[in-house]
Amino acid sequence: MISHVCIGISDMERAARFYTATLAPLGWQERAVQDDGGTAMRCWHIPGRIAPRIYLVTPIDGGAATAGNGSMTALIAPSREAVNDAYRQGLDHGGTDAGPPGVRRHYAPDYYGAYLHDPDGNKLHFVHTPNLLA
Repeated sequence: MISHVCIGISDMERAARFYTATLAPLGWQERAVQDDGGTAMRCWHIPGRIAPRIYLVTPIDGGAATAGNGSMTALIAPSREAVNDAYRQGLDHGGTDAGPPGVRRHYAPDYYGAYLHDPDGNKLHFVHTPNLLA
């Protein structure tokens, strides 16, 4: 199991609005993080689970946040409707389309997903397939 993912961002408030709206349909909520005096960060998790977590961070080196070419964070959705809602919320909160919701038969017969980029260009994928929930 993955412990956490850190996503570099340039504008914490803009990113927090995007991730709060986009992750809610998937069951994620923001949780408090202790300020250790280091880089600015915010955290989302699924209540009742210790992992995984998603952290938004400003780069510790003070440089600009950049999206990784070929990097993507894929998140399991509880239903096709949740994929659609997460995608729609993402677009409504500054994200850009990278592949609308739909069946991706080239992955599996019942694979349903959507892709988008957050306001900083980080790629997200929302996926629902019954095999991932078993």
